Amino acid sequence: MRELFVFIDESGDLGEVSEYYLVSLVLHDQSVDISKRVGRYVDSLNRRDLPDIPMHAGPLLNGNDSYRHLDKETRRHMLSTFRAFVQHLPFDYLCFSYRKSQFGNNSDRLAAAMKRDVTYALFEKLESLQVFDRVKMYYDNGQGIVTEVIHDAFEYVLAKEAIIYRDAKPADYRLLQVVDYVCTIELTAIKFETGKNTATDSLFFGTRRDFKKGFLAHLRKHRLG
Repeated sequence: MRELFVFIDESGDLGEVSEYYLVSLVLHDQSVDISKRVGRYVDSLNRRDLPDIPMHAGPLLNGNDSYRHLDKETRRHMLSTFRAFVQHLPFDYLCFSYRKSQFGNNSDRLAAAMKRDVTYALFEKLESLQVFDRVKMYYDNGQGIVTEVIHDAFEYVLAKEAIIYRDAKPADYRLLQVVDYVCTIELTAIKFETGKNTATDSLFFGTRRDFKKGFLAHLRKHRLG
């Protein structure tokens, strides 16, 4: 039985804190083994004397949560090591980004737009999706709007009985950490494009040119057209 694993994450909130809301999906053909690449990533961390903390890019950049006792240089090395890991992984991704003010900060309108866009993207890839007997969805159920959108879109496009949902934590799945990274890089791209990049962005990603060449270009090779 051929299985497609889909890992989901979001960036932003439904209140007034964030300007943008992003939803990303990482797609991985389960028949393609990634264990050796994961092993090389862990070895790389060990060689650099870096901790193997499940990637959570926001706290890493800001020195919060599990990263609060680590200095900026250590966190920069952790980010660059994870970037190299992601660069060579066999996966594809989709990312949908929205400026919330375009929807009047109305979550129902935002959800409708997200559902439309995810559904359209799935129909665009329907032929490649239909080769799989089962689709397993992994999400931490962090925000109800994402759960609703993903359920509705996938069940509309694919046979409902072929879809399995899993409540999952990033510590348990490297590809959930990858989709978190995808959200962060795509949001950072928006910030650089709109001139709203911060001092923290500059510290970890460099200039806009550095970011585009060193982070964005490598990630975008995995993006589904």
